[in-house]
Parts: sequence; structure tokens; C-alpha cells
Amino acid sequence: MKMKKDKRDIEVVVISDVHLGTFGCRAEELLHYLQSVRPKTLILNGDIIDIWQFSKRYFPKSHMQVIRYITTLLSEGTKIYYVTGNHDEMLRKFKGFTLGSFEIVNKVVLELDGDKAWFFHGDVFDVTMKHSKWLAKLGGFGYDLLIMLNTLVNWFSEKLGYGRLSFSKRIKNNVKGALKFINNIEETVADLALFNEYAYVICGHIHQPKIRTIEGKEGKSVQYLNSGDWIENLTALEYQDGKWRIFTYADEKPDGNIMIQEENGAVKSAAMSSQQLFNELLEEFNFN
Repeated sequence: MKMKKDKRDIEVVVISDVHLGTFGCRAEELLHYLQSVRPKTLILNGDIIDIWQFSKRYFPKSHMQVIRYITTLLSEGTKIYYVTGNHDEMLRKFKGFTLGSFEIVNKVVLELDGDKAWFFHGDVFDVTMKHSKWLAKLGGFGYDLLIMLNTLVNWFSEKLGYGRLSFSKRIKNNVKGALKFINNIEETVADLALFNEYAYVICGHIHQPKIRTIEGKEGKSVQYLNSGDWIENLTALEYQDGKWRIFTYADEKPDGNIMIQEENGAVKSAAMSSQQLFNELLEEFNFN
């Protein structure tokens, strides 16, 4: 089976808000991206599997391929941190679980070229999540319905030769309340990062890819970064040579079609391990 040879070596890759198991998830594009890079460290920064809306009746092959491929990275020496989010909060009971170079955490601090980087999903600072979880879940279902409608509209739009539209992005970018909410989260996490003398604070949760320098007191500053999502923005964060950048799939789509190599025994074993772990999680959470 033909494999793409020219992968980009990257020190740290951060993805979040993939929402595997939902209609809006762009698993094929994510798989294409992951198979174009060779990360030393991969941070899965929350909401990778959408347990809130999960059903055994809907989990396409491409979604499972993402899980399998991430597992194969372990056999290639990649360190993987699964940072729990709100849509996969059930995994928080497994905090500290390790499998080779794979680890489930609620947050993680890494040293990058002498500077400290703080990674966590970001939902802990969401007032809606904190005080009205039922309302947040209702919003999650509404968001998924909006994405389904958006997908249908985009199918017709592309058939007619027009570009893709994003209803929720327009709402977030134009409603003052949404903009204020996003800005408040950014300022709050930046203040805590400055207090702890972190150079970087990296979140997900709000589906807004961003790199922003926030100034604090006494001339100190911190870089706030958000990895975006793999539903609408299709973005990731990449750290290499002392610098962060946002990868945007629409602008930098990797060349060629990359397939999962099944011949290698280690890859087969890793894929089987991921399937076994996945089945155990299904049993643990009693999904139907």
C-alpha cells in the first residue's frame, strides 16, 4: 500500500474539539492532516470523543480510523496526552491512566525551550458549564442540530458552485454577548497563567482558533492560544523552532491521499489495542 513519505516533523501538535461520534465531525480531514505530520508530542486537548451525544448507532469508519491512527503514533514514539474536556468529562475518572506513551490528564504543563506551557480544555472557566450543566448539554444538542442543518445547506451550496457557510461561526463572530464571553475566558486564563509564570496557556472549548499576546502587570505578558476545532474551523496548533502557529486545513491542505498501513505488525497490534480500549469504554459507560 502506498504511503506518503514526506511528513513534517513537529515538536508539539495540539488538536481539540474533534467531537467524534457526531454528524458534524470532519474525521476524514483530520485523519488526512494527522498522517501528514510526525509529532514528537501530541496534545488531544479535550472533546475528542463526544460522550454527551454518543450512540453506538452512529460511529462511522472514518471516526474509528482517527482513533486507530492516533494509537499507531504510539508505536512511532509519539508522546500523547489526552486532556479531558466537558463533552468527554466521563474520562476524568480515568485521570492518571497510562498505556505506554499515552496518558489521560485533566491538565498538563510542559517545558518548551525553557518556557512553561499550560494545556487544559478551558471548560472549567465556562460559567454555563459550572452552574447549569443541563443548559450546556441542551446547547450541545442544539449546536449539533445546527451543524447538521449547516452540512445539508453546504451540500447544496457546493453543488451550485458556492463556498461553504458556517452558521455558528457567524453567530459567534457577530453577537456581542458571544464575543464578550470569549474575551472574558481569554482574559481569565491569561491572568492565571501570568500568576503562575507560564509563557503559554493553550485551550480549546470555544472553537475559536487564536494566538494572542496578553499583557499583564510589571511588563509581563503571556501568549494565549486556542486550537479551534475539527467541525468548522479545521485547525490545529503546531510548535516548532520556538514558535507557535495555527494550521488551517482549508488553507494548507496536505498533498496526496494517505492510507493507514495495515501490513506492519506493530500497527496492527496498536489498532487492535485501540479497538479493545474503545470497546472497554463503551462497556464502562453503558452506551446504547
